[in-house]
Amino acid sequence: MIKQRPVSYEHNGTLLEGMLVYDDSWQTAMPGVMVCHAWAGRGPSEINKARAIAEEGYAAFAADLYGKGVLGKSKDENMRLMTPFMEDRALLQARLKVALKAFGDQEVVDEKRIAAIGFCFGGLCVLDMARSGADVQAVISFHGLFDPPGNTAGNRITARVLALHGNDDPMVPHEQVMALADELTAAGADWQIHMYGQTMHAFTNPEANDPGFGTVYNETADRRAWQALDNFLEEVF
Repeated sequence: MIKQRPVSYEHNGTLLEGMLVYDDSWQTAMPGVMVCHAWAGRGPSEINKARAIAEEGYAAFAADLYGKGVLGKSKDENMRLMTPFMEDRALLQARLKVALKAFGDQEVVDEKRIAAIGFCFGGLCVLDMARSGADVQAVISFHGLFDPPGNTAGNRITARVLALHGNDDPMVPHEQVMALADELTAAGADWQIHMYGQTMHAFTNPEANDPGFGTVYNETADRRAWQALDNFLEEVF
């Protein structure tokens, strides 16, 4: 049976609360998948993704980067919550490291076999985990932001990287896609970028329906991206 329970942790005086999700029939520690949230914060969508992952035999953790119970309710609020981490990527990387440790400390998790996935802002988060040398075997970015952090140039990337990207995403122009490919190549990474045609930002979010803003759900791309995730995790673990 799939179980879920909150996990509290702290960083720089901020109380955070992730959600651990796993099959309670486990006999030994399982590979883990940390889920990094979009710009609104750790909400029901991330927990649902964690449940879907747990149903496939992994321990999953919907991480919290903003603070216990903190969720944006509008574009302006979401931007206000995300901006401090976009402006201070070292802060973001440190908070991700704390979340990863909280996950790895759980007895159901094999701390030597952890991957991280993220959506939108969370996609940028997992790329930063790879860039900064976090102890993960793989990272998977769903319609993530590709902006380099500015503090990881010259680092080697040992985590395998998969970026799942909408070709028509206005938030990540084509030159940023090529720049990421060049960055990952220079860092010696084992990387893949999958691009989906006729697909905009937030394509995995069924509630996304704002073409003017560039966020539109795409059922086909969502299905294909999740299958790519399944295949990638099977290869990694």
